[in-house]
Amino acid sequence: MSQVVKDVMTKEVISLKPEESVKHAAKGFVDNKIGGAPVIDDDGRLVGLISESDLISQDVKIHFPSYIHLLDSYIFLESPKRFEETLKRAAAAKVEELMTTEVVTVAPDTSIEEVATLMIEKHIGRIPVVSGGKVIGIITKGDIVRTLSN
Repeated sequence: MSQVVKDVMTKEVISLKPEESVKHAAKGFVDNKIGGAPVIDDDGRLVGLISESDLISQDVKIHFPSYIHLLDSYIFLESPKRFEETLKRAAAAKVEELMTTEVVTVAPDTSIEEVATLMIEKHIGRIPVVSGGKVIGIITKGDIVRTLSN
């Protein structure tokens, strides 16, 4: 019988609230030796996911879009929207400003093979486990590797 998520997931999930500071999130990652956490609202419902990559993106060097000046107007050679998004992320002070809101989730009875496939295809390292709209666990690449070693 193949294993399912509920057999290997971490049940004591460290989560964050949208209004918490990015500094608090970073400290929580370091203190708990984790690389990301689900973001939940006051009702325990998943509203996002924040990871080390999100925090690191805050420290990227901001690249101003290239443009040319022609006939008293500016023509942007790159997307000014991308610049605006990068600038917002760099200035973020709260978790909700950095978190990913389109989160891949799985149910407790999802097979480990299906989770591994999702992680590879979506390039993600952790997936919240949701039941009844609430986060009941989290599964990471490390959890899957541990099942291979047993």
